[in-house]
Amino acid sequence: MNIAIVIIAVVTVLALALGLSARAQHRMNLEEWTVGGRHFGAVLVFMLLAGEIYTTFTFLGASGFAYGFGGPAFYTIGYLTLTYVFAYFLLPKIWRYGRSHGLVTQPDFLAHKYDSPALGALVALVSIVALVPYLVLQLTGLGIIVEVASYGEVSKTAAIIIGTVVVTLYGTISGIRGSAWTAVVKDIMIIGVVVFLGLYLPFHYLGGIGKMFAAVNAAKPGFLALPAHGQSVSWFVSTILLTSLGVLMWPHHFGAIFTASNANVFRKNAVLLPLYQLVLLLVFFVGFTAVMVVPGLKGAATNMALLKISVAAFPPWIVGIIGATGVLTALVPGSLLVMSAATLLARNIVAPLNPRQTDEGTARLAKLFVPVIAAVGCYFAVAGSSTIVALLLMGMAFVTQLAPAVVFSLRKRNPLTKEGVSAGIIAGVAVVAYFNLAHETIGKLLPGLPDVLKDINVGIVALLVNVLVLTVVSVVTAGRRLPLASEVIK
Repeated sequence: MNIAIVIIAVVTVLALALGLSARAQHRMNLEEWTVGGRHFGAVLVFMLLAGEIYTTFTFLGASGFAYGFGGPAFYTIGYLTLTYVFAYFLLPKIWRYGRSHGLVTQPDFLAHKYDSPALGALVALVSIVALVPYLVLQLTGLGIIVEVASYGEVSKTAAIIIGTVVVTLYGTISGIRGSAWTAVVKDIMIIGVVVFLGLYLPFHYLGGIGKMFAAVNAAKPGFLALPAHGQSVSWFVSTILLTSLGVLMWPHHFGAIFTASNANVFRKNAVLLPLYQLVLLLVFFVGFTAVMVVPGLKGAATNMALLKISVAAFPPWIVGIIGATGVLTALVPGSLLVMSAATLLARNIVAPLNPRQTDEGTARLAKLFVPVIAAVGCYFAVAGSSTIVALLLMGMAFVTQLAPAVVFSLRKRNPLTKEGVSAGIIAGVAVVAYFNLAHETIGKLLPGLPDVLKDINVGIVALLVNVLVLTVVSVVTAGRRLPLASEVIK
């Protein structure tokens, strides 16, 4: 057993202990388990929101995206920055409504706004379909990190199973408090590790950040720019817009919103969270340096860029710290995902079938669903199903279809009906599913379009279909005139 395994094991045990201890002196009823009793201050909410956004996908995927695609990777900087602008204005309103009506889930919010438990069930189904592949991503990333960081002594499958057990234990026992306190440790470690890697590696191997960019551009001319086709400017802009809305629509994000003690928490975080973009930029530096140091990675192997260059550059004890940090980037969001999916299933799908179901009964049912959801994620992570990969690509576009319903509901006079919102969500999800499952693109479907339109993210097309359908159906079901465009966007 090498020192890297010892470090990873110790940090994992400490994370579990911290997660379990978060339960102390708190009665884990539904509100306490799901939204922490609505008592979290700015620091804990900051850690939760950052914990949801900066996951194994950031730790491995961002460096791998920079390694494999170059310039298009910078869309991540743009969309998260725009997300915080939206968050500044939207989240305080969502929080106030949720607190005043005792809401704990995203489907609760929409079901209450539109007076439709059926709409809540529909939103819960769409959200669970999106959450499961996101959970698989976290567990798969955890398995890859541990396998590489342990120098192959712990298999990917074993790491996934152990990680699933840890997530299940402290998710079930401590609820969102366990995730929040573990997120504090995770954020401290990831900032330290990423700042170190992002600055040390370019200087160590290439003489500096400027020289790193010069070396990559010389080796692969045009690599750092947006291509003329595919991930072009129109793809870049449309993807930033789509994902900036989609991030706020993830159901576990709503759970974090409802934990806050006051609305000013979100304005403070909207100002501070963009600083995390500097951390993400440093992850890109690791990927760009790896282009020169560990060339030849193709396909899914590009996600190994950060780990490959770390193993090549550092002794086992440093690799162990990097690996332990990567494990935490999986455990924190993983616990939030299983809790969120279990709560949606128990509260918004099963509970409405039994009018006499109490909150205590719902809480017990949600805790029973946690190991079920975790086991499903574990199975697909171990199996490596290509179907899950396809679903993962649809996940963000799926949850973005909820954005019109949420945004319009915050208006003083909402022109939409529950029938219109339901029809719009179904239409948008159907368009996303068709394009992804059929491996279709706008350019292939409509070859006569100008090049600038062919590369638009299909999620934007689905969103436009969604808005068109919800507007028409709302007009028909409400029996009133079609609102003018100026009224819709007002």
